[in-house]
Amino acid sequence: MPPLDSRGIEGQLAKTLRAINDNRLDAALHEVNTLLRSNPDFKLAHLVKGDLLMARAGEIQSMGSAAQAPQEKIEDLRDEARVRLMRVLSQDDKKLAPRFLWQMNAEQKYALVVDTSRSTLFVYENIDGEPRYVTDFYVTIGKLGTDKYSEGDQRTPLGVYFVQADLPKDQLADLYGSGAFPLNYPNEWDRRNNRTGSGIWLHGTQSGTYSRPPRASNGCVVLANDDLNKVAPYLQIGVTPVIISDRIDWRSEQDQAERTALQQQFEQWRSDWASLDTQAYLRHYARDFASGGVNYDAWAKQKQQVNAAKSWVKVGLSNVSMFTYPNRPDLVVINFEQDYSSSNLSNRMKKRQYWIKQDNRWQIVYEGAA
Repeated sequence: MPPLDSRGIEGQLAKTLRAINDNRLDAALHEVNTLLRSNPDFKLAHLVKGDLLMARAGEIQSMGSAAQAPQEKIEDLRDEARVRLMRVLSQDDKKLAPRFLWQMNAEQKYALVVDTSRSTLFVYENIDGEPRYVTDFYVTIGKLGTDKYSEGDQRTPLGVYFVQADLPKDQLADLYGSGAFPLNYPNEWDRRNNRTGSGIWLHGTQSGTYSRPPRASNGCVVLANDDLNKVAPYLQIGVTPVIISDRIDWRSEQDQAERTALQQQFEQWRSDWASLDTQAYLRHYARDFASGGVNYDAWAKQKQQVNAAKSWVKVGLSNVSMFTYPNRPDLVVINFEQDYSSSNLSNRMKKRQYWIKQDNRWQIVYEGAA
């Protein structure tokens, strides 16, 4: 029979576990055999089948009790069973929009949001700047959890990231499966907070393995190969945001008010820059602003010198996106295209800013090329 997709696998697994719970062991064995005929590399299904065969001689005490495998591996597979069953049962929030996705620009066709607490990657489509749920997939994260801080800590970072490249299978070791999509970890905020490490990717699963337990990677976000192949068309290099969080908060009326306030402040920043009122322009920057080794004082001095040499300035902003930071509702990443012209210089570039709300006011703490 053809392989089941991830949704079919989880549905079939749920049928098996429910049959076990109801003590319908023959039915459970039938369901798990169907699962294994479709996906023979699914280790969790093999574990369940082993339990069922042993149960004919006695009662199942717990999942994995019949297996001759290290306890750590058994616990990993139990976790996978729990997570996959919860994914089947938790289907009530797909019409809601994550609060992270304040504004998507026209170029961003899709956004990815990873909820590490649910081992789930959600895909949202950009419909006139607003996110709409498309699908979701089971994922594996770091062995030691989240909130990556240093090289080799086997944790998955939390933050707003962007896909940087598409690495095909023939350029990769077998560990990475059907392909890989590196993310821009450490990003600007990570570096500001002295977070180190590299090589955080979305990637597939090694041969002979359908999927990995919820916590089994060295920090990457890992999908089954067929799931990665389905995710790949949603990804635009340098464009698609991948937001990794340990929970998803959903949009509220307060979010709308905050978003409107920041949009107004962002436009005021542009207007003050174009007015050549340097003091008004600099009031948009926080005192702890830093960019590329330049602090607020050096930035202010440079802008005063530059503006003094100009008789006029025009600033156009387009393709604006706004994403709130996980666990930091007071921090927003803004990406945009800037069309700058003045009496002695003109250029166009993609920029990124981090805005933070301090003392009830939005200000810029980082600005640089995107």
